[in-house]
Amino acid sequence: MQDIRNVFCVGRNYRLHAQELGNAVPTSPFLFSKPTHSLVEAKGQAIKLPGNRGEVHHEVEIVVHIAKDYQPGLTADDLIDKMALGIDFTLRDIQSELKAKGYPWLLAKGFPNSAVHTAFRPFPGVAALQQTDFQLLKNGEQVQIGNIRDVIFDLDTIIRFSVEHFGLSAGDVLYTGTPAGVSAVADGDHLSMVWGDEVWGEFTVSLSS
Repeated sequence: MQDIRNVFCVGRNYRLHAQELGNAVPTSPFLFSKPTHSLVEAKGQAIKLPGNRGEVHHEVEIVVHIAKDYQPGLTADDLIDKMALGIDFTLRDIQSELKAKGYPWLLAKGFPNSAVHTAFRPFPGVAALQQTDFQLLKNGEQVQIGNIRDVIFDLDTIIRFSVEHFGLSAGDVLYTGTPAGVSAVADGDHLSMVWGDEVWGEFTVSLSS
């Protein structure tokens, strides 16, 4: 999407995902950002990812698009106009090295094509969002499934935190966190992002050497 300005991502927003990576469950939202160069829409094509920097892990998420500049009192239902499903790809070995040194995660999170997303669709509202599961299929097999009602920090909390610490305005997108089940992808893997029973976007992994 040409109108995307900033890409904010919520880390460790599903309890089981935090635990599967051996991380403490956060007590306040934990956010990081990705460059807009990381964005790519899944349209059935091959998407190139780094194959020479250790394991590349998939993290499927709900993605929301902010339609207007934040004003005090506005809620998620007021601010969000569109949603998509996305994958926050992570260079896990690089991330582990950076975490051990206390360094920022950008090298592990911000590489080109690390923020895959489906086409955006109208946002149905927070209450309706909680009625449908999302999932990731790898070569036709379910590897992740989640529901926004299971997040540690809901959309309104994430929005307020983002506004306070970074600012939030029209054109920004939020990757809202991934459920448990993250794992490495292999060259040639076919990934499908599914909302309910409907495939919203798919692509094939192409690991570069």
